[in-house]
Amino acid sequence: MRSTTIACGLVILLCGGLAIAAGEAAAAETAVDKAQVLEQKAAQQQQAPRSETITSTEAQAVDPAGAAPLDDAITCLARSIYWESKGGTATDMEAVASVVLNRVGHEGFPDTVCAVVKQGVEQGACQFSWWCDGRSDQVQEDEPYAMAKEIARKALNQQLRDRTHGALYFHDRSVRPDWARQYRKTAETGKFLFYKPSGSK
Repeated sequence: MRSTTIACGLVILLCGGLAIAAGEAAAAETAVDKAQVLEQKAAQQQQAPRSETITSTEAQAVDPAGAAPLDDAITCLARSIYWESKGGTATDMEAVASVVLNRVGHEGFPDTVCAVVKQGVEQGACQFSWWCDGRSDQVQEDEPYAMAKEIARKALNQQLRDRTHGALYFHDRSVRPDWARQYRKTAETGKFLFYKPSGSK
C-alpha cells in the first residue's frame, strides 16, 4: 500500500513538472508571436494596442539565460542592447534600442529587428559588430541582460522616448570613425554619439 502511494505521488509530481514546462514553453511562444506583431507595428510607426502589449513576464520568458537562438524580435533587440552598450547606463541602452527600431523599415535597411541586427553578415561587415565578431553571443551577466530585455520590451511596445532624435548610426565615444563626418550628429549619451543623414529631418 505504501509503495503504491509513493508511486502515485511520483506520477503526480512528474505530471505536474511536465505541465509547468509545457506552460513555460507556451508562454515563450506567445511572447515571440507578440514580439513579431509589435515589430511590424513599430515599422509602421503605429501605437501598439494594449491587448498586444508584451508584459515583463513574457519578455523574461524569451531567452531567459541569454542562450537561445536569435530568431525573435525580443532576443535580437535585447542581445544588441546588451552587447553594444555593455557597461553603459540605461540611457545608453535605450538609445541603442532606438537606433535599431529607427532602422526597421527605413529605406536602405531591412524591415525586421532580427534582419537589421544581422545585416551585413553575408559580406562579413556586420552593422552591429557583436553579431559577427567570431565570439560567443551568450550573455555573461544576468542583471544587465534582464535590463536589456526590459528595455527591448518597452521599445517594441513603443513605450520609449527616442533619445537619439531619429538616429540611424552611432559609435562609442572612444573612437572617431571616418564615416561620422558624412552625417549629422543628433544626440549624445555617456557612452555614444548618434547620427543620421545630413539631409534628413
